[in-house]
Amino acid sequence: MNLPKLLSGLVLTTVVCLPLQTYAELGDEIGDTQAADDGRLPLDELQLFVQIFDQIRNAYVEEVDDQVLFESAIEGMLAGLDPHSAYLTDESFDDLQESTSGEFGGLGIEVGAEDGFIRVIAPIDGTPADKAGLRTGDLIIKLDDQAVQGMPLKDAIELMRGERGSAITLTILREGVDAPFEVEIVRDIIKVQSVRSEIIEDGFGYLRIAQFQAETGNQFRAEVKKLLAAKTPVKGLILDLRNNPGGLLPACVEVADALLDSGLIVYTEGRVASASGEFRASPGDISNGLPLVVIINNGSASASEILAGAIQDNKRGIVIGTRSFGKGSVQTVLPLRDNKAIKLTTARYFTPSGNSIQAEGIVPDIVVEPAEIKLIPQGRGISEASLSGHLKNGKGDTKADTTEASRQQVADDSQLYEALNILKGIVIFKE
Repeated sequence: MNLPKLLSGLVLTTVVCLPLQTYAELGDEIGDTQAADDGRLPLDELQLFVQIFDQIRNAYVEEVDDQVLFESAIEGMLAGLDPHSAYLTDESFDDLQESTSGEFGGLGIEVGAEDGFIRVIAPIDGTPADKAGLRTGDLIIKLDDQAVQGMPLKDAIELMRGERGSAITLTILREGVDAPFEVEIVRDIIKVQSVRSEIIEDGFGYLRIAQFQAETGNQFRAEVKKLLAAKTPVKGLILDLRNNPGGLLPACVEVADALLDSGLIVYTEGRVASASGEFRASPGDISNGLPLVVIINNGSASASEILAGAIQDNKRGIVIGTRSFGKGSVQTVLPLRDNKAIKLTTARYFTPSGNSIQAEGIVPDIVVEPAEIKLIPQGRGISEASLSGHLKNGKGDTKADTTEASRQQVADDSQLYEALNILKGIVIFKE
């Protein structure tokens, strides 16, 4: 994998942060494109802007600072493009860097703007928002007593941040619930564990990626090696990407490269040359080709969709669950003067087969809807082994029932249980 050494991401959407030289090149390319399209600035529109600006300065009910007006105009211009382009002050830029460090203050949710409200993309594992029961798709309509309709996303995020131990009340609209309801959440220091793993049943490993951070690639490799070192040889792996809101593109590519022996991982297409490119896997599969099942849902967004698409299109594993979020664009952070920047959507990304994820998402190979399943206790009842004087099986003691742990998964996580059953079927078929 020949990743550019200076390629890094900055926020919990698929972001590419390019070297400083490339920033200038990208700016030049954008300027060249505009010049080729028109060759002049839209003078009439600029005059209209100046006229409106002057009217606001002179006639608005309260005096407004010129800088505030300019920054509001910039914010509105970017917000009007798409939900992911944004104007970054030095404070919001720092917040984005905190997001990918794995430790930051707040509630622990990835959110986006939608129809004037704040939409929950995904709660992050183990955070106050997750423990409070927030779900993917929830609409936040009030923060404490303040309505969020029309509020800039960065302002809403700032309101949700706060000191550890302080509480905030969110008013939620949820599909299937007749009326809005309130949820009180106590803020905390969010320490996100990017990757974790466990043996969920002898011979079957489970890997969970909560979000893609700077060290996710290295952590993923370490967790796979730990699973492979288990006493009982691992026969298959489950990769859980549910409610993973995305993160750093290079980290996602590193995980895909660890599982793929060859092939295209993802490619991007934009209006300027530097926004287009492709990433390919280098030889070597850290799992040695173990059968793989990937779980996604409507909270799987951005980088997690790239990974699921790469696994699916390269026939490396089976993707199950429900259709993913559908965030298929790349944002580039472009610095401005005075420690400010803009986060601008510069490209769409495509799966190896050429499918755009934007507004479509990844469709699972096998659709498995989440369900509540009640286990029915079953005693052993009467069997040959319970009859007096029965013959021994000739092979020593009867083996203990090892299915209880996996049976219990049904009550807790039906999608994971189905993934385990599918993985067992693949292993049996291969053997």
